[in-house]
Amino acid sequence: QKVTRSESSQAKKSQHAEEAIFYMNCRAAYLTVLKSSLENIKSKEQLSLVLQQAGRNPSQKTVNKYWTSQTTTLNFDDFCTILKKEKPATKTELLEAFGKIDPDNTGYILHDELYKILTTRGEKMTRDEVSAIVKQADFNCGVRLDYNKFCDLYVTTSEQCCKTAREKLEVDGRLRQQQFGSQTETSCEGITLPVSKPSPRISRKNDHKLAPTKGDSRTPSRPSSAQSCKASISTTISMGAGSNRNTKLIEPDTMKEWQCAQSKGCFYLEEDGEIISHKYRLHLPQRSTVCITIKPLNVRQVEGKPCHWLSVDTALYILKENETQENLQLVSFTEQQNKEMFGWKGELGSGVYWLLPFTTGCRLKKVKTQITGEAKLVYRGEDGELVLTKEFRAALLDIFETIDLDGNGLLSLEEYNFFELRTSGEKCDEEAWAVCKENFDMKKNELTRQGFMDLNLMEANDREGDPSDLWVTLLSLGYNKALEMTEACPFVIDIYAEKCKPRIKAIYLEAGSWQLNRAICKSVVNKGEAKVMDGCENIIIYTYKAGRRITSVIENKSDNKVIIHVNNEQSKNCLSNRGLTVFAVEVAPKSMMVSQHVMPLNEQEEWLYNCVHSLL
Repeated sequence: QKVTRSESSQAKKSQHAEEAIFYMNCRAAYLTVLKSSLENIKSKEQLSLVLQQAGRNPSQKTVNKYWTSQTTTLNFDDFCTILKKEKPATKTELLEAFGKIDPDNTGYILHDELYKILTTRGEKMTRDEVSAIVKQADFNCGVRLDYNKFCDLYVTTSEQCCKTAREKLEVDGRLRQQQFGSQTETSCEGITLPVSKPSPRISRKNDHKLAPTKGDSRTPSRPSSAQSCKASISTTISMGAGSNRNTKLIEPDTMKEWQCAQSKGCFYLEEDGEIISHKYRLHLPQRSTVCITIKPLNVRQVEGKPCHWLSVDTALYILKENETQENLQLVSFTEQQNKEMFGWKGELGSGVYWLLPFTTGCRLKKVKTQITGEAKLVYRGEDGELVLTKEFRAALLDIFETIDLDGNGLLSLEEYNFFELRTSGEKCDEEAWAVCKENFDMKKNELTRQGFMDLNLMEANDREGDPSDLWVTLLSLGYNKALEMTEACPFVIDIYAEKCKPRIKAIYLEAGSWQLNRAICKSVVNKGEAKVMDGCENIIIYTYKAGRRITSVIENKSDNKVIIHVNNEQSKNCLSNRGLTVFAVEVAPKSMMVSQHVMPLNEQEEWLYNCVHSLL
């Protein structure tokens, strides 16, 4: 029995070791293509690439098997599942395949025969693609292909792909231990505008673990290379309690004769700490003085429930669309403040503008909270029928208020589809909307509050009272298990125009684009204080303070990438969007990037920003 238990224990250890190696290889391949294992595969091309990095050579048929017409993204777990099913081809399997077209078992295939087979059977290749194979000297002899050598090279290349990916993972691991918390920021130059895609929720389990914020790490806060700094610059700013909470922003009351447009929206916090929000297109039919404001939306408050989102900072960047959407020019941003409202007033010419909402992530971030029990969503009444609880109905009314972007008390198909994209990753088409019209209360082809309530009740009935799907919806909208909205911030945008009727329309719901990152950098460079780093004239630190926010940007004018060590240890009563007091930022050559955003931890007290940027 002892021998049997020992053998069983050894077998389990061996199995665990194999699984550990498998997942390490999976992660290595995944991180060769994507920035984080929390980032999703977003296209067939990416799927094919990560499979190749894992030593596979997927056919189009294989890729199509896992990426169907309904697929929008695949996550890391999906990728691991695919790798378990799609084993790498062995040399024996390859030789068997070649043996079928070499019945005499000569070990060779004539190039003419290879051309004929590869351009007419299966996934047909072009003659140029086949020519590239037959020109390889490693496994071609005259007019024949030595498929034994070809198989050897194939297997070796496959193994080398895995090895290279693992080595890169080990190097990146050492970098992470030095707290290079910058990799997630996008360089401002040389990037093309990405195609907008829906932002499907990441399904969260009831006991999901919160992901660390961007730049977070489990290693000690000081990078081990901090001692090797060779140039540095220090910036100190002292701010009073409630600094600049009231500046000369024109009040809407003084613009009663001006024409107004309004739209609501929301910031949503993703599992990886990324923030997504609505993006808007503004149309002005003629030149006019305008006032644009943004502030957190004060939805109906439930007594005893904290309103976390009301303290979240908000801003709008105004960009002018020229000939194309890709060519956007920064006009200005909302830097004037009146309590929780931020605004900008100035003159805009006729044309199309983009309004890009922004929040620093200082206040809207992952926070571990102790929740004693899960709120009840539905119960059965005396007649045995399912009923929505009072608390759940209140949350649904808040959600309705948030997703009713135009504030008319009804949900259009367009508004409802933003909700669907966020909660399910799919859109509701005209045909499905017609079915909704038959079953739920609508007015003028738009869903009423009662219709929205009934739709959620139907979902509960479909699951016979199981609230799992309802919780997936709530979690994706930023609610926790106590029905508190802690990972979202609804906001409202108001546009007043003196001489014309402005029109605003939500176009996307997505993460901050490179256009937004560039706009932030440019605004800080244009308005902030510039300091050249002592001993390194190619590195410039720009620092800009506006109201209750300080933002620093690093510009690297050199031809080489640089690593900047950032130390906030002497700051007091400060909150950085990095979530760290000490971290490092990698800046690409000839580019700029945000170092950090900082806000007061307690606005009722003075705060001191003391930051040292050092070149490693």
